[in-house]
Parts: sequence; structure tokens; C-alpha cells
Amino acid sequence: MTIIEPKRRDVQHPQEIKKHSPSLRLWHWLNAIVITGSLLTVLLNSTLLKTKKNAVAIKANLAHSGITVTDGQARSVAHELSNKVWMIHTYFGYTLAALLLFRLLVEFFQLADQKFIRKLKSAYHQYQTTKKHRELAKHEFWIKTIYAVFYLMLITMALTGLCLAFEDDVPLLKSIHAFRQIHAFTMYLILAFIIVHVVGVLLAERKDSQGIVSDMINGGTDS
Repeated sequence: MTIIEPKRRDVQHPQEIKKHSPSLRLWHWLNAIVITGSLLTVLLNSTLLKTKKNAVAIKANLAHSGITVTDGQARSVAHELSNKVWMIHTYFGYTLAALLLFRLLVEFFQLADQKFIRKLKSAYHQYQTTKKHRELAKHEFWIKTIYAVFYLMLITMALTGLCLAFEDDVPLLKSIHAFRQIHAFTMYLILAFIIVHVVGVLLAERKDSQGIVSDMINGGTDS
């Protein structure tokens, strides 16, 4: 499991603690909130608000009150409830797309030694060219590679989600059914990443009280 455990030490300067800019920390926590909210809406609609089951419950409850409705009417009401949650899911998707754009801007204006691409290249270079701190560099390279894949998954999720959100307005998008499958499959990949990420952080925190979570809140200190 060590491959998924984040490290506090900077691979370029192993004696120093990694620094996290305020904008990157803001993006990290907002992104965590948005993804969590998005996943919760999917969970809600696939459990408590399943249209078929709720339609039966609605019809039965109305019948107890002396109100008779058809299966179609009950299903329409249940579907409307589900749709309201999907609208919230869509808004989370818009926010996720905006946060991705924000992350790109952060990367562009970030200090040179804090740019993601530069850190990835540096870790690979350190691993290839020197034996000193080789394990730290190798670990950092794999962690950054995993994060790069995660960014690609977020981009895929956002783009396919936008395609689904606007498919009623763009006939071409509606004809491409693969968007829905890709969107759903990517969601499971992101969920898997979140689990691995949280487990890795918890394991790392248990080793000498590393304070990784604290660093992502306050930016990282030299202590």
C-alpha cells in the first residue's frame, strides 16, 4: 500500500516540507465537496428515489386516502422527484467543469516550483539520474502519475456530463449513446480513486503523525 501513501517531503528538496498554495488548497476542498455531492445524488436516485419502486408506493398511499391514479400518473410523479435530484446532479456537474477550468488557470499562474507538470517531470528526472533519495523520487513520480490519471478522469466526467446536459438542444449529442456509458464508467473509476486516496492518506497519517491533511489546510510548514 506504500505506493498510494502521500509524502510530506519535497522531492526536489527532501529536507523541506511540500508547500501548497491557497488557490490549490481551495480547489482541492471545493472539488472534494462537489464530487461528494455529485456521487450522493447518484446514490440517492439509485436507491431511495428509484422511479419504479416509488411509483408503486405513491399509488398505494394515494389509494389509502381514497385517491385513484393510474400507473402512468404515479410513475410520472415518481419520475419528477427523480428528475429534481438529477437537476442538482447537473448543477454539481457545471460546478465541476468550472473548477477544472479554475485548476487549469491555477496551474498556469502557479509558482514554477509548485506547477504539477514540473513536479511530475522533476520526480521522473530525479529517479532516472540520481540514486540519492531515489525511493522518494520514485514514490513521488507514481503518486503524480496517478493524480494525472485522476485529472483525465475528471475532464472525461465533465465533458461527457456536459454532453448529456445539452443533448436535448444538440441532436448530434443525443445520437451518441456512448456518452452515458463513458460517464457512468468514469464515475466508478473516480469513486475507486477516492477510496484509494483516502486510504493512502490515513495510512500516511499513522506514520509519525505526518500531518498531510493539516498541510492541505494550512499550506504546509517547515516543522
